[in-house]
Amino acid sequence: MENPITKAALRAIRRVLRAADRGGRKLASATGLTPSQVLVLQEIERRRESTPTAIASTLQFGQATITNIVDRLVADELVTRRRGERDRRQMLLRITDTGRAMLETAPDLLQNQFQDRFDALPAWEQAMILAALERLGELLDATDIDAAPLLDGGAIDRSVDSGGGAGHGEGAA
Repeated sequence: MENPITKAALRAIRRVLRAADRGGRKLASATGLTPSQVLVLQEIERRRESTPTAIASTLQFGQATITNIVDRLVADELVTRRRGERDRRQMLLRITDTGRAMLETAPDLLQNQFQDRFDALPAWEQAMILAALERLGELLDATDIDAAPLLDGGAIDRSVDSGGGAGHGEGAA
């Protein structure tokens, strides 16, 4: 690997991967949750009460992924699940006081930092970065991988104790 630009590009990719891993570990240490679990919890909080389908659609996660994440959040007593009164087939999710307290103590997600900073860039620079990232995906043969808009290297619907670093694959999103 003689090309210094190639080396610099690989270092830059590695820094991004390590930042995502570090952010996930920091979040897990503070809350015991994965970034995807926090995103789901935040979305349920934002909506006050919602269906898993609406959460999946908003976050661009698969329905099975949302079901797995919600099962964990319910087991941890961070979310409640109840049947709709008008339509008993409908499942309604609501955050608990414990879930709200968890969100208040959770460190900011890396993707929130990225979103704030990316949105502040001029449109031409956003387009340039997006084009470069999409091309990078092509170079890594990653264009056929379904990925939710989440800065996290692990499977989206994993639990914290089942691993969490980069390289555990993508969830069913």
